Amino acid sequence: MTNPQLTPAQHAILAYALEHSDGKIVWFPDNIKGGARKKVLDGLLNRALITTDGTDWFVAAEGYDAMGRPRPTSNPEPMPAEADPEIEAAVTAAEATWAKERTDNKPRTRENSKQAQVIAMLRRPEGSTVRQICDATGWQAHTVRGTFAGAFKKKLGLTIVSDKPQGGERIYRIA
Repeated sequence: MTNPQLTPAQHAILAYALEHSDGKIVWFPDNIKGGARKKVLDGLLNRALITTDGTDWFVAAEGYDAMGRPRPTSNPEPMPAEADPEIEAAVTAAEATWAKERTDNKPRTRENSKQAQVIAMLRRPEGSTVRQICDATGWQAHTVRGTFAGAFKKKLGLTIVSDKPQGGERIYRIA
């Protein structure tokens, strides 16, 4: 059987579990959060590289093979490692931050970003045209319209309204 190709994230997760926690999956790279974490775990599970006891994830025998490591011989079921207080504290803090971000309904934009600049333009009583936003940001018109639909409406939950005065350009505002 040939070794399966692992993504860099999958390889890092398996390697850490084998080196530091006797096969228990307790660590993820900083850039693997939320839905990405679930996708990585699903990918490993679908390829039978990891297994679960209902609560925790462990490297399966095939995962040891994929990493070129000998399978554990003393106990077919991986033994849960002792909890590392530092890792537990870091995980708890990260999960609290993620939970707060999910429940926080405020738009999250940096004050000096182009996105914040566009939001400020749309909040003005007179609103803004696509051309004005293009001039201010350097974006093309399709990027401005895409930002309205994607970042503003879908991700930030803002309501964008528009009207077109007779003989003029369409004006957009945040309702």
